[in-house]
Amino acid sequence: MKLATDETGEAMVFSARLLSSKRITPESSREDVRLMSFQTDNLYFDSKVGSCIRILAPGQYGNRYHPRFYSIAESEQTDDGARFEICVRRCFYLDEVNGEEYGGVASNYLCDMQPGSAINFSGPIGYPFVVPENVNANLLMIGMGTGIAPFRGLIRMIYEKHGNWKGKVRLFYGARTGLEMLYMNDANNDLANYYDQPTFKAFQAVSPRPAFEAHASLDKTLEQNAAEVWEIVNSPDSRIYVAGMTQMLNMIDKAMTYIAGSSQAWMTKRKELISAGRWHDVLY
Repeated sequence: MKLATDETGEAMVFSARLLSSKRITPESSREDVRLMSFQTDNLYFDSKVGSCIRILAPGQYGNRYHPRFYSIAESEQTDDGARFEICVRRCFYLDEVNGEEYGGVASNYLCDMQPGSAINFSGPIGYPFVVPENVNANLLMIGMGTGIAPFRGLIRMIYEKHGNWKGKVRLFYGARTGLEMLYMNDANNDLANYYDQPTFKAFQAVSPRPAFEAHASLDKTLEQNAAEVWEIVNSPDSRIYVAGMTQMLNMIDKAMTYIAGSSQAWMTKRKELISAGRWHDVLY
């Protein structure tokens, strides 16, 4: 899917009004992650779960915009436009020269917004997580951090819109601590709505050393469920959905190499999945 463009070929810029901004990490967590709901009145905007939009935050140093990509977590087309949700984590970075900590431009701009204010954005771009028509298809979802956001909408779509899903739906999700599980913590546990579905299971992976910024042991969690993961990968018409930071691919490749038996076996299988349209990722 390409960016929507006007008659000159330039990317179309839309505006959207913030309807709500809800913190979905507990107040006791140091991570401020927000689920933000927007409404756009532009009928040309075609939003789908898993697609990305490019938020055009106010620029710095003479630049008009500071663009950043966010994946669409929920989407609903209406007669007068579209409502959509994005998941935003307030980010900070250290200046390597002076050692000072600064807030990320786009994330802090969004997290500080109040309902009623507006954003400019372009999109959508990227490939949405298309649900196969075959209700017997097995689905494997792997995400980290805010990468779980589109899976929340995808799982709801599978069980509420598609009905009696018979294939296995397995979600593997990593975060630094249990408080940062977003939709799987004491304050917010939306995914618990689907735990009674006989075909759905969710597996959590947390960091072994959160105080040292160590990555979540997502690879170990996949390896611990090697037989079922490999069964899904090799089953007819299965889909593998991946969402999160680009570096998580290293963990997935490490786990899948172990599960497949060799790096060559996994690379061959992954190329086969991509070629067949059964591998879909949204990475940033």
